[in-house]
Amino acid sequence: MRAMQIPSDHPLLLRIVDDLAERGWSQQNIFLPDALTRALAAECRQRAAEGELAPAAVGRGPFSEIREGIRGDRIQWIEPGQAQACDRYLGLMDSLREAINRGLFLGLEDFESHFALYPPGAFYLKHVDRFRDDDRRMVSAVLYLNDAWLPEHGGQLRMYLDDGVEHDVVPTGGCLVVFLSGDIPHEVLPAARDRLSLTGWFRRRGTEVF
Repeated sequence: MRAMQIPSDHPLLLRIVDDLAERGWSQQNIFLPDALTRALAAECRQRAAEGELAPAAVGRGPFSEIREGIRGDRIQWIEPGQAQACDRYLGLMDSLREAINRGLFLGLEDFESHFALYPPGAFYLKHVDRFRDDDRRMVSAVLYLNDAWLPEHGGQLRMYLDDGVEHDVVPTGGCLVVFLSGDIPHEVLPAARDRLSLTGWFRRRGTEVF
């Protein structure tokens, strides 16, 4: 299966890097071709239909637990070689990793990602993406896979920015949001229909504190 990569100096990737440097986050409303977005959505729905998506936990390692009062999505991690659409997406993310490293010198070594399906009414309360005992996650990336999504469907990603500013992202298919994992609190608001995404993190080599 051939990965989909673009040069790390592609204007779209450089725009994301500039946004991260200037304000700590970037929103690209048209990041993926429609065909690839649809293929990823179909892959997510197929895995859900086959029972492969499991309730997401809160916390890490032996301290993780299912707490639907905090988050209600169902997830499955993706790995290279599982599906052509996933491999193409991982290739693009590797190009973005290289661009961020060239522009911001973050020393990002890898990228981890999972499908996330929020059923109607599910949410994820306000949080940050970096664990207190593990500083490897540096940059978060969320790609939305929802066809014909309207603002009244809900499910916005709400980011809490500096000076009390709140920024809502409507999870329309093909939109990519990238932000510094430890710096921007955010939450997922309840939706009126299934809400699909690929959520991932660019990671550096870190120092774990136990």
